[in-house]
Amino acid sequence: QVQLVESGGGLVQAGDSLRLSCAATGRTISGTTMAWFRQAPGKEREFVAAIFRRGYSPVYGTAVKGRFTMSKDNAKNTVYLQMDSLKPEDTAVYYCAADSRIILSSLRSGENYDYWGQGTQVTVSS
Repeated sequence: QVQLVESGGGLVQAGDSLRLSCAATGRTISGTTMAWFRQAPGKEREFVAAIFRRGYSPVYGTAVKGRFTMSKDNAKNTVYLQMDSLKPEDTAVYYCAADSRIILSSLRSGENYDYWGQGTQVTVSS
């Protein structure tokens, strides 16, 4: 069993930066696929970024590529999402997800993740 707790959300202006954290307990994340998803009101859940198990570079959703950076600190059992050049359309609840059995081709599909955090709100004003 893995427990995930996100933090770092808030209200910022367009162009600002935020760093989200996702602290995991119950299992080491070093060999676990970790991901970020987001969901805005009235919209479907959207893939943001993921790091597949061990030794892979992060992959990003089209909407955030070049602006967001995901990293993994195995010593702290925590993943981060550095969000730069934020836009109003980035406003959403951001969720951390984890799964140890997911395959590489299924990274972007939220239904394949077994463990989820409670989410943290990010609001970007124009």
